[in-house]
Amino acid sequence: MKPTPPLPRLIAIAAAALTAAAVAAAIVMLLSAPAMAAESTAPSQSSAPSGVASSAKAAAIRAAHEAESAAHEAAEAARLAARQGQATAGKVSRSIAEGIRRAAQKAAEAATRLEAKASASSGRALEETREAARTTEAESKKATAATRDALAKADDSLQRATRTSKEEAEKAAHATRDALDTAAAATSAAARSAKEAVKRTVEAARHKI
Repeated sequence: MKPTPPLPRLIAIAAAALTAAAVAAAIVMLLSAPAMAAESTAPSQSSAPSGVASSAKAAAIRAAHEAESAAHEAAEAARLAARQGQATAGKVSRSIAEGIRRAAQKAAEAATRLEAKASASSGRALEETREAARTTEAESKKATAATRDALAKADDSLQRATRTSKEEAEKAAHATRDALDTAAAATSAAARSAKEAVKRTVEAARHKI
């Protein structure tokens, strides 16, 4: 039987054993820390914080409503211009041509504002309503093109009202009326699309987590 080591030596051996265990535990903790950190951060990387999600929904709804409001204004301006053109059918004068030209310009300006709002709405749309927002943006571009064409024809009609024959002036006025009718139809289509986009955006935001 081996002799028992002196007490001081036993204490030293025990201390060394405890130190080794502490070092081993520290090493294990250091090695496991990255994995634990990755596990704790994974959920936040895969889904946006609730505050960010709420802000995105609010921005999408607001942008969709602004586009709808602009579409309504553009459609109304185009309708008024078209009605003014139809009300003066068969009449040719500079004052009539000037009035129609002013109405056509208002419609074109309103359609331009609509296009800008629709583009902004498309950029802020929720994933579930992106297609609807893009459809509204496409319709707004058609409306802008149609109202600008009507304005160009109204400009031409104004120029011809007193500088050409009555027959040529009447042809120009007729072309303007047709263009205004086309613009009214295009802006109405954009307004319907914008209204549908708002409906879908609100519904999607309500169900989106």
